[in-house]
Amino acid sequence: MNPKTLLVIFAHPDDESHGPAGTLAKYAAEGVRVHYLCATRGESGVVDSRFLANGGSVAELRTAELDRAAAALGLASVSFLGYRDSGMAGSPDNAHPHSLCAAPLNEVAGKIAEHIRRLRPDAIITHDQYGWYGHPDHIKCYAATLRAYELLYGIRAGDPEAYAPSAPRLYVSTFSKAMLKLAVRVMPLFGLDPRRHGQNQDIDLAEIASWSIPTTACIQVRAYLPAKDRAKAAHASQTPLTQTKRPWLRAIMRRMETAEAFNRLYPPVAPGEAVERTLFGAAPQPVWNPAIHELPYPV
Repeated sequence: MNPKTLLVIFAHPDDESHGPAGTLAKYAAEGVRVHYLCATRGESGVVDSRFLANGGSVAELRTAELDRAAAALGLASVSFLGYRDSGMAGSPDNAHPHSLCAAPLNEVAGKIAEHIRRLRPDAIITHDQYGWYGHPDHIKCYAATLRAYELLYGIRAGDPEAYAPSAPRLYVSTFSKAMLKLAVRVMPLFGLDPRRHGQNQDIDLAEIASWSIPTTACIQVRAYLPAKDRAKAAHASQTPLTQTKRPWLRAIMRRMETAEAFNRLYPPVAPGEAVERTLFGAAPQPVWNPAIHELPYPV
């Protein structure tokens, strides 16, 4: 039997490691060919000068970090779309002529479609419609991947009437907001502003907590957290959102990592369909309607 193929389409080096790395490591260990299609080389990421002491560029540094992370996760390949990192919303980098943000949607979608044709994946993962935390490149990847489905299969992924038997399953990587909502309530008690989080204090956790995306698939990855940790460590130049000196907040973030959540856009989720425990099409068991309610975070 031919091994399954999973294609992951994200915007930057480190999105794979600070995102669903446990799922990628799990499937790679089980013999699935996991390919990573990265839209940019992370040129706009903030990097401490000590990481560039040898005179290399940010793009070169982050590409090398991605190579090490891919090895830690067991990925089959890493490819790039060739765009420039757009930076956060409102950044001058948004307007750079080679940025992903500035690229025509059909152009990006066409490049993604070429990789889908080449790899013929059984399932695809991309960013959610909010870009995890509002990053314009993440949102562009989501929109371009959906447009690629239109170009290749003539369907709008996410439409409850969509049907194309040759189209691979499509998931967006997301996470339950239950634990994040708790963190947002608790942070002010410790003098922390949930609306100014992250390395540049440009991440609004309160806004992110208000974005609700149903969890239609949940992958348990506790056994693969060591591989995820190695992959995150490979991206030494980037401070993840989950990094904090507060033990209680670290504990919350760590608990969130033990299970990784996804929302399936294609094929459409049927009314009453149970939450999937695989991304490769287990038979549905009608016990719950994930289109109406978001699951509490799985433990």
